[in-house]
Amino acid sequence: MDSLQELQSLIKSKDNFRNFVNCSDVPTACKTEKCMLGVDEAGRGPVLGPMVYGVAYCPLSQKEVLKNLGCADSKALTEEKRDEIFTKMLTEQESLNNVGWAAEIISPNYISNSMYRRAKHSLNEVSMNSAIDLIKKVAESGANITEVYVDTVGPPEKYQAKLSEIFPNYKITVAKKADSIYPIVSAASIVAKVTRDHALKVWQFQEGLEMDQSEFGSGYPGDPLTKKFIREQIDYVFGYPALVRFSWSTAELMLQEKAATCTFEDVDDDSTPRKRAAAGTKSISSFFSVKSEDGEVKRKRHKFFEERYLFSENAFE
Repeated sequence: MDSLQELQSLIKSKDNFRNFVNCSDVPTACKTEKCMLGVDEAGRGPVLGPMVYGVAYCPLSQKEVLKNLGCADSKALTEEKRDEIFTKMLTEQESLNNVGWAAEIISPNYISNSMYRRAKHSLNEVSMNSAIDLIKKVAESGANITEVYVDTVGPPEKYQAKLSEIFPNYKITVAKKADSIYPIVSAASIVAKVTRDHALKVWQFQEGLEMDQSEFGSGYPGDPLTKKFIREQIDYVFGYPALVRFSWSTAELMLQEKAATCTFEDVDDDSTPRKRAAAGTKSISSFFSVKSEDGEVKRKRHKFFEERYLFSENAFE
């Protein structure tokens, strides 16, 4: 990838219902020298668009390269400056020889479905899983990672303990506002932010809407354009297009106010349960059992029970 235009083209070619990972080649220096790796995200709070996790890595001996790039507190940088830095990472030889990166675009659809599934996955869990998978992917690609610096999700101590258990051979540092402390995390933040910015610019509405980012804004609930989009782009029956994280309270409240009410009714009349019981219907507890009386396996236990570690009283006999 040689430019931000190519980044946009790649994103535009992907199915925005699904997550995908975009990454650089691993620089030769990162395969032979000990490297540090930074992790940060962009788009955790918006009601519109994807969340993006980014990592950046380089040899411990090449910290000066990060300074030359301008990797400081990414929140203090303008969008134009972040684009400029990421372009250098894509094109300048010093960066290409020493700095690698990867980003995962996590779709709004995936975020909402994770938070609404039976065994719910919180946004923290989605975030941690993405960070862990990216670290593994970079290591498996051949980068010689020895130190990892992470902008925290939740309590830093717990997150650091979790990562240290998964990656016992790495020196792990998890901190609040790590992007303003460690240049390698700032580099990761720039990768994440630029990727998200351009994902929004080329968002493809598969629902047939003809509009661009100038009409829906940054995606943050406080953005006037985003508020207008949430208020006006709602289907009475089908709700919102896939750009919207429908698990966010901002969207939920508007759906309750404007969308059709959906009621699930019991099709059985009042006498049906009694008739079934009289006919010898099995008790609810029987559905926890994996084996029949003769000890043979009847069926696989439903994932619902496995995820909640639910067993019948005689399951351990």
